[in-house]
Amino acid sequence: MPTITRRTFLESCAALAAAPALRSAAAPDIHFPTAPRDRLAVASYPFRSFMDRPGHAGLKLTQFASMVAAKFDIHNIEPLSSHFPSTAPAYLEELRRSVEKAGSHIVDIPTNVGASFYDPDAARRAAAVAGGKRWVDVAVTVGSPSIRVHIQGAGGAAPNVAFTAASLRQVAEYGAAHNVVVNLENDDLVSEDAFFIVKVIDTVDSPWLRALPDFGNSMMKGDADFNYRAVTAMFHRAYNISHVKDSEVDNGKVFRVSMPKTFAIAKAAGYRGYFSMEFEGQGEPYEGTRKLIEESLRDLQ
Repeated sequence: MPTITRRTFLESCAALAAAPALRSAAAPDIHFPTAPRDRLAVASYPFRSFMDRPGHAGLKLTQFASMVAAKFDIHNIEPLSSHFPSTAPAYLEELRRSVEKAGSHIVDIPTNVGASFYDPDAARRAAAVAGGKRWVDVAVTVGSPSIRVHIQGAGGAAPNVAFTAASLRQVAEYGAAHNVVVNLENDDLVSEDAFFIVKVIDTVDSPWLRALPDFGNSMMKGDADFNYRAVTAMFHRAYNISHVKDSEVDNGKVFRVSMPKTFAIAKAAGYRGYFSMEFEGQGEPYEGTRKLIEESLRDLQ
């Protein structure tokens, strides 16, 4: 057996001490599938009225992966954080086993961290950072490669790039140390305006903080040109997850999206990640999701 000298021991300790920093600096390396169907996922959000919740017995989150596999022949899911009845370790292990039993994977967890990353109050910003880190821990336990954190508004405070970037830099660093990507979605038209998100991502400049382009959320400004410019900017900063929809409905008004055009934008940007079905159109989500899958498969050929 080789002799361990004091110098060798000290060098080994130094290398171990440096390892977390090296890991945090490395870029994520997800091996994405290339077959069109394997690139698709189904989000739980469109099925929210069917999901099990207090006072309403429905589809349990532990049944969601098997339902999606049986009804849609899709083996990637995106469970919303509010559909988790618990984040206790025993439940998370049960959820992970249920997904594995279905032959499926969790590809992202959209979550609300409960506070604003740009709140003028530093304590509230710290609470948002802590919330983001907690969901990184959940992602590790259930085997998700990423989370999407919601940028919540802060009362009357205007969105602030500096505060948001400083907060999310901490979450991204924590994600890097745990091999979990942190995504930002163009969702809320004020606190999550696509071009505000772009500024935040570019300011943080970390491969662990990425964009989650939603096909239709930015269309709700009523400006199609704005939506496609927003989606283009987002896809150029995306990595592993996006949300597919062909329309949005707001107060009875329908905003339609060209899926072929949006898939072409993703392809031109070199996007290789997953496309998660997030039906938000008219009608019920089972048929709506089926149609989204069919069109997505055509557009990905």
